[in-house]
Amino acid sequence: MSSTAHPGPSPSADLLGWTRAELERHLFAHGIKPVHADAVWAGLHRERRTCIESMAAVPPRVRRELAATGVFVGGCEVAREIASSDGHTRKYLLRLRDDEVIETVLMRFDGRMTACISTQVGCAMGCVFCATGQGGFRRNLSAGEIVAQVLHVAGVLAAEGHRLRNIVLMGQGEPLHNYDAVLRAVDILIDQKGVSLAASRITLSTVGLVPGIRRLADEGRTVSLAVSLHGATDAERLALVPIAKRWPLAELMDACRDYTARTGGRIFFEWTLIEDKNDSPAHAAALGRLLAGQKAQVNLIPLNPTEGYDGTPARHAHAKAFQAVLREAGIPSTVRQRRGIDIAAGCGQLAGTERRG
Repeated sequence: MSSTAHPGPSPSADLLGWTRAELERHLFAHGIKPVHADAVWAGLHRERRTCIESMAAVPPRVRRELAATGVFVGGCEVAREIASSDGHTRKYLLRLRDDEVIETVLMRFDGRMTACISTQVGCAMGCVFCATGQGGFRRNLSAGEIVAQVLHVAGVLAAEGHRLRNIVLMGQGEPLHNYDAVLRAVDILIDQKGVSLAASRITLSTVGLVPGIRRLADEGRTVSLAVSLHGATDAERLALVPIAKRWPLAELMDACRDYTARTGGRIFFEWTLIEDKNDSPAHAAALGRLLAGQKAQVNLIPLNPTEGYDGTPARHAHAKAFQAVLREAGIPSTVRQRRGIDIAAGCGQLAGTERRG
């Protein structure tokens, strides 16, 4: 797959990428009473209508007038879905309007349902153990395309009598590399008249784009922030995360401290455990020193297999020993529950490689 970015379809007319205020302004500008905005919004985000004509709560005349303005309801076509053998995970290969494909994952945990959402077609960060990064970058997703993934999973759960309450922006792509579209999608998804997710139940994962972290702090964003580290020295991190050359650890950690000081939140630091690479007690001690004084929690993620990387996951005993060292340093940690590994739906495994034709 080429690493050259390709432009996607214009997102400007996709209603799924608009905030409710923008919808109201559009209706007013075209001589349609803004009072109809709530019905259109509910049709999009609560009833999950896939076209304007199917919004039964919107008067037919208003539907015709709205369609005549050139807007449309975006969305995505399910090209394939596959369930894990344990029944806890389902992966959807979604085809976009320009024939690009992305993957979205529904994960079931005790007491909660979580959707893992993609933010780009491919990824430009090039993390060596990540299938998305191994395939290169094609284009950013629009806000509407990000929202469409959430609506798809919400619809699947609604048909089963469940509600989606958690999303993680940890699928294909680097969210802060597509900052404007991602945060626009967040604003749409937390609207109380729509999907009505709590901002704190939306986790944004970044490999460490310092300007984006600082912008989140400047804007007072209350999403949960996760930062992928994987190494506690610049040399060790650079071997796994090429972007570390642009933003070394000192600069990244300074941005993280500023973020927690200004937002009052904590940061989840992600650490992929790779046998004989970063899973020893010495590595854990170095991480503890790096995070000293931070409002932090570490998520330990045993490496998931990908075709482009020959590393192996740390053994369970090593993960527990790693945790013990962090505990002594006063750093809370968890070992990530593995979901969907058998269907390549785990962290770092999403590739979205199926294409039409």
